[in-house]
Amino acid sequence: MKTAITNIGELVTLAGPNRPRVGRELGELGIVRDAAVLIEGERILKVGRAADLRDEIGRAGEVIDAEGRCVTPGFVDAHTHLVFAGNRANEFEARIEGKTYQEIAAAGGGILGTVAKTRAASEDELLTAARRNRDWMLRSGTTTIEAKSGYGLNRETELKMLRVIRRLNEEGPIRIHPTLLAAHTVPPEFKDRRAEYVSWIIDELIPEVARENLAEYCDAFCDEHAFTVDEARKVLSAAHAHGLKLRIHAEQFTPGTGAALAAELGAATADHLEVVEEATLAALRKAGVQPVLLPGSVFALGRSQYPPARKIIEAGLAPVLATDFNPGSSPVASMPFIMSLACIEMRMTPAEALTAATVNAAYSLNCGETIGSIETGKRTDLLIHEFTDYREIAYFIASPARPRVFIAGKAMQ
Repeated sequence: MKTAITNIGELVTLAGPNRPRVGRELGELGIVRDAAVLIEGERILKVGRAADLRDEIGRAGEVIDAEGRCVTPGFVDAHTHLVFAGNRANEFEARIEGKTYQEIAAAGGGILGTVAKTRAASEDELLTAARRNRDWMLRSGTTTIEAKSGYGLNRETELKMLRVIRRLNEEGPIRIHPTLLAAHTVPPEFKDRRAEYVSWIIDELIPEVARENLAEYCDAFCDEHAFTVDEARKVLSAAHAHGLKLRIHAEQFTPGTGAALAAELGAATADHLEVVEEATLAALRKAGVQPVLLPGSVFALGRSQYPPARKIIEAGLAPVLATDFNPGSSPVASMPFIMSLACIEMRMTPAEALTAATVNAAYSLNCGETIGSIETGKRTDLLIHEFTDYREIAYFIASPARPRVFIAGKAMQ
């Protein structure tokens, strides 16, 4: 059966070249006024002005009235820590009282605090918690996400987390791209045996995860309180040898921690980059690495140094925006709020932010050929917003907006 969405006041197609968008392309949204979208099954059949598609709209089995509102692609959240147990509200309070992220981590909190809770939780308990997190994202318009392990740091829990991601993926509706992040921090039982922990990831965990097809990507947190550049290189090189694609947490707190390595290894993305140096940006561009910018973690940690989005755009890179949703440094599930931060704190235009949150994010997950824009042949992942102008996504900051969400042509309840 064919479905028509008609009476679209502003259709933001993001139609364009079959690659991530850079420079001025970030502001070229392919807007069609008084538009309609024809859907057949999961795919977009036709896109255009409603007047030009009148006959086909009349033959559609179902016609959905968009009431003159704005329609955009669904949001693609390309960096999340979706699966974990418990929360870190106590640390939120401690930071307000003056403790730093590093001080909290040194006292046994931070990532290791969540590790203890996640190890103690059953797979079904983690699934229930992750389903809630996923549903928060869905309600604000996210239709595809990347989700990492990394709160296990042992065989049982890392595999448990990845199985939860697989189960969520199978139940839908959001598509999830799984990432192994055992190189998140050194677990307490390996505190004085770092090299052994790195070797265990390389020799045992990565081969098993690859064998079981539990992850699409491998990530490593490269910073002074996490893993060194050399340690991250060993882990990511081993992952690449086992067929996993690469992502890396880089330059969040300390310059020279991972961005150049992302270029060296040809990683899909370098994520964070709050303190990236300009000289490194040219290497990322040459290697085709996409920067994933995470303003939510800067905001939630009460810091002031946001990723230098304008320099990144001027360097010819294809930026991505993501939530970095996690229980400690970014308990933010809303992509519209991330877009607001990108505009206000990073001086991205609303058009650039929307491109970074949709089609560019899709390409960073190797699925830009099928999602991220509203074009013939692509999967029908789109949003009917409660307003008429795409700029209102970022403009109405932290609003309780609830777009009508369509994934693979099906309306979500």
